[in-house]
Amino acid sequence: MQTNQSWRWPFSMPQDILGIRFALNVAIATVIVWYSLKYMVDTNPIWAIASMVAASDPQVNEAARMFRSRLINVLVGGVVGLLFLVVGGPAEWMLPFALAVTVLLSSYVVHIQTMWRQAPITAAIVIASGVTSHSRVSGVEHGLHKVAEVVFGCLVGLLVSWAMAKIWPINRPADLKGP
Repeated sequence: MQTNQSWRWPFSMPQDILGIRFALNVAIATVIVWYSLKYMVDTNPIWAIASMVAASDPQVNEAARMFRSRLINVLVGGVVGLLFLVVGGPAEWMLPFALAVTVLLSSYVVHIQTMWRQAPITAAIVIASGVTSHSRVSGVEHGLHKVAEVVFGCLVGLLVSWAMAKIWPINRPADLKGP
């Protein structure tokens, strides 16, 4: 039986180790976020999972940078969304103005380009909570709840990245040639 020497396993170690580590980080963090929010808090965990993925990275310094960037932009979007909701009420026409203000603040005042799109996304989530419930109070409550879910997801992503780096350190330069 003759073997074909040109065939290779789809990935080679250690060059693709970051992809494997990232997959494990995301899998572990998803379990934590899903079960924490779905079964302990009884809420839909999808926003937290999306945030967790965005804040995760196999390299802890990169995960910390993403966490910081995402957190700051979530806070900017949350504050702007809440201000527009409280001052203007749960009106659909407020949404484009709030998003425009959020983009301007994020772009020209905050200056953290990484994850800068998170600010208007968060503002939209907060304002949409008020618009769909037709209530300032309910909108503020739902908006703060969604912002808390996003922050929780980011925190879990960072903590799992940190824990995995301690459990399974990647030190060699060859290991850092990820996908």
